[in-house]
Amino acid sequence: MKPIIQRRQFLKQAGLALGALSTSPLLGAAKAPLFEISLAEWSLHKALFAGKMDHLDYAKIAKREFGIHGVEYVNQFFKDKATDGNYLKEMRTRAEGEGVRNLLIMIDGEGNLGDADAAKRHQAVANHHKWVEAAKFLGCHSIRVNAATGNRGSYQEQANRAAEGLAELASFAAPYGLGVIVENHGGLSSNGAWLAGVMKQVGMANCGTLPDFGNFRVSNDEMYDRYKGVKELMPHALAVSAKSHDFNEQGDEIHTDFRKMMQIVLAAGYHGFVGIEYEGSKLSEVQGIQATKDLLVKVREELS
Repeated sequence: MKPIIQRRQFLKQAGLALGALSTSPLLGAAKAPLFEISLAEWSLHKALFAGKMDHLDYAKIAKREFGIHGVEYVNQFFKDKATDGNYLKEMRTRAEGEGVRNLLIMIDGEGNLGDADAAKRHQAVANHHKWVEAAKFLGCHSIRVNAATGNRGSYQEQANRAAEGLAELASFAAPYGLGVIVENHGGLSSNGAWLAGVMKQVGMANCGTLPDFGNFRVSNDEMYDRYKGVKELMPHALAVSAKSHDFNEQGDEIHTDFRKMMQIVLAAGYHGFVGIEYEGSKLSEVQGIQATKDLLVKVREELS
């Protein structure tokens, strides 16, 4: 595994080392927040799929509706635009106009990076190249990918294939200054120990994790402990996803203890963006996003 200083250098280059703000001569004694809050586009997937919202308005909505200055795109909502320079320029222009920072693109549907078939595995890597280039153009720090293996082979065989595919993609992304980050997203990737082991096998500063608070279903019969999983993934984290579904009358998420989870996140030395990803059905998407933001702000104040 590469020395930790290399990962820290990548974090700084990606603009995630927010603690550096506290020493800025322009801010004087201003104290950097414990973490920043961003918005994952998937939080608005119902409105987007229904045609009630235009993908190009996402950055504006994040800023004007929720006061959020960092956005995480989902490639499903502009799948045919990865190489469309004019469209990507419009996305960048609109985000810049709102004072919103483009953080990452979440990539799905481009093949299994840990496929048992070597040709398909290499093709999946190639399929992600255009998204690396799009992310660079948009000013993102990373693309989020899946360590999908098709559930074929032993525990270690699947780890070996995932590490091979991720290393190949991270090598392509490195000259762009882009990170390749893996979310716990079902199958063995939702086993924190397995995914952390894959990261150690890859051993590259620009290949990390995106721990998601809720995606720990390994199979229909197996749920991985979410707190254990996030703790295992945080040493490799280049982003964090605050998954939410339902809230009680006190405004707390009833499935995940956000205070406990954020203590784990902060204990790992992470002070970057924490992305809101609301997937509930009892509240509207707008209400769910706001409830998640309110909870994150409350927890941030309590832990400061």
